[in-house]
Amino acid sequence: MGRFSVFRASTRAWRKVASDTFAAMIDVAVVGATGLVGTAMLRQLEASNLPIGRLWPVASATSVGRTVTFCGQQVPVVGVEEALAARPRFALFSAGGAASLELAPRFAAAGTTVVDNSSAWRMDDAVPLVVPEVNPQAVGPGHRIVANPNCSTIQMVVALQPLHQALGLRRIIVSTYQSVSGSGQKGVAQLEAEEQGLATAQPAYAYGIHRNLVPQIDAFADQGYTKEELKMMRETRKIMGLPSLRVAATTVRVPVHTGHAESIYAEFEQPVSLEAVRTLLQSAPGVVLQDDPARQLYPMPMTAAGHREVFVGRLRPDPDDAHGLHLWVVADNLLKGAAANAVQIVEMLAARG
Repeated sequence: MGRFSVFRASTRAWRKVASDTFAAMIDVAVVGATGLVGTAMLRQLEASNLPIGRLWPVASATSVGRTVTFCGQQVPVVGVEEALAARPRFALFSAGGAASLELAPRFAAAGTTVVDNSSAWRMDDAVPLVVPEVNPQAVGPGHRIVANPNCSTIQMVVALQPLHQALGLRRIIVSTYQSVSGSGQKGVAQLEAEEQGLATAQPAYAYGIHRNLVPQIDAFADQGYTKEELKMMRETRKIMGLPSLRVAATTVRVPVHTGHAESIYAEFEQPVSLEAVRTLLQSAPGVVLQDDPARQLYPMPMTAAGHREVFVGRLRPDPDDAHGLHLWVVADNLLKGAAANAVQIVEMLAARG
């Protein structure tokens, strides 16, 4: 095996055993492998059952020659051209929109299927925007670029899809409480510095985040909404196949390291029964129901961190409208909100052969 191979027999953590599910060993590149989401992608690939033959961690020129840990082995970081020449079957991208716009078509032209975590391709009509629990059918054999949705959008649609299928979704009003890791290393560094009473040379936010809430994520755009809010509104319609769905979002950055929370009000075509909603959520793929007020059981970022599932609780009917439902949704934004969803897409496509 080559110098970038991971030797499966060398560690018990390497669980990529080829099975009848997959046709052959799979080479995978991770573009942006040294960042927060790229590192999470490596961990999710380790935990998957994909029969990975070679891993190609890709980063900027300044990181080439460093190593990343994968299944107990130190794997050297390579440049883009070397990874392209290897023609991996899949490439997971978490290197920003500009890099994705430039590089994703090059990998696709080489026969690699790209799963891109940036916003670059999400609203392109020719590119499927995919959450496996919601719209796996969106990806066809000819798609070489697949978009991973925004982190806050992913957890919302996972929670609402089983309810929509039974009750018919007609409106969403959502307020988010998004952690600093959603801003990458820069956001985490600002919070950690401020917690120690230190100034940040290059802050991620216009204001301090320690002991504060900032009701702005990304730049302001149309009608006073931020780009993050518009992403949630537009992406939800595309993923759920509901172009006329009424969606309004307010996104807020909070002083939490990892885990996004959302307060959602949803209106449905059918009257809402809490008993039916609980039954639907308990059986929904990728959802964990935590809803027991008597025991103070509800989802929180600190308990969702490190998990791939979407956690739902605080279920309440609208006291003035039998068609309305309030719910509280929490997920690890680095995992289900990014890395885990991307790896699930690869698993889904690899299983299809």
